[in-house]
Amino acid sequence: MHMAPSPGRIELWTGVHARRLRAFVPQPVQTPRGRHAQLLTIAAARRLRSIERTGLGRTEDAGYWKAVAPVAVFKAAELRAGDGFADLPA
Repeated sequence: MHMAPSPGRIELWTGVHARRLRAFVPQPVQTPRGRHAQLLTIAAARRLRSIERTGLGRTEDAGYWKAVAPVAVFKAAELRAGDGFADLPA
């Protein structure tokens, strides 16, 4: 049995279609708990970068990364102390 193509109009997707649909895409919303986790990840990455640079003998870079790591930890602590940070369910 042979199937005939459907008689509907077929158009290929173009950039115009994509731009039109972009208006309906919801913007991602980061929760305070997600931001807290992201800041702690940034701090850990900075510490690892410091260790890596020390191993390569680049003490000036290692000193910088070691100095900026606590900044992310302090921001995470401020966020956790804020009102928007909900407690974990019991």
